[in-house]
Amino acid sequence: MKKHKFSLSASAVYLCLILWALTTVYPIVWVVQNSFKAKNKILEDSFSLPLGELFTLANYRKAFENLDIFSAYKNSIFISGMVCAIVILLAGLASFALVRYHFKLRDTLYALVVAGMMFPVFATIIPVYAMETSWGIAGTKNWWLSMLSIILPQVAGNLSFAIIVLTGYIRGLPIELEESAFLEGCGPVQIFFKVIVPLTKPSFATVAIFSFLWSYNDLFTQMFFLRRPETRAITRLLNELSSNEGTDYGLMAAAVSLVVIPVLIVYVFLQKYIIKGMTAGAVKG
Repeated sequence: MKKHKFSLSASAVYLCLILWALTTVYPIVWVVQNSFKAKNKILEDSFSLPLGELFTLANYRKAFENLDIFSAYKNSIFISGMVCAIVILLAGLASFALVRYHFKLRDTLYALVVAGMMFPVFATIIPVYAMETSWGIAGTKNWWLSMLSIILPQVAGNLSFAIIVLTGYIRGLPIELEESAFLEGCGPVQIFFKVIVPLTKPSFATVAIFSFLWSYNDLFTQMFFLRRPETRAITRLLNELSSNEGTDYGLMAAAVSLVVIPVLIVYVFLQKYIIKGMTAGAVKG
């Protein structure tokens, strides 16, 4: 059995990581445990565990009675799912073309993709909103058009990152596999879906997870495009709650828990794909 030598530097690193993890995880635990306490109990004793008389489900009952939680979840999942699917398809095809095809201004186009990550959404939101208003899809009463108005800018915001990740991975794939498929009679589309996609699953999973989570948590864009109650996503609903019930800390804690917990579950179960995809793309790129 191999023995590990004690290292002072490694111990210091682990200690720093543990302290950092505590400062990151404990606020979430604090919010969740206070979501099971009454409002006055939170002000009196916010650090005790919700046991015995402290425990109550009133905050969650109030959240589900006063807020349209299920409708907001439906909107969030639909928006994030569509953004995820479109980003995967467009970024995958664009990355395949940038890596395997030689055409004029290819390097310039890739440079523009990289430059796209330098512009924050705050810098483009006004012209984007004006453009979508002129198209007649922003600020309408139609649910489908409202969803489209938020999906389009979120797709655009994720494409640069997705293309960079997938391009780095595809560039490291052996081209002989694609040549063999071509000799078997496969066209570019068949090569992409039958050869490239199966081989780049880790990076596609990384792009999908990040796109989904970024869209799910994107409050800024939702503030502009999801103004009607029936179109509000879960983070937009939480913002409305904080404006209307800012002093009801129990209700706020319950609402925050309902927003954060699904994201944590997704990350816990899919973290291996995130790490594998990011490291594989970095090494192969």
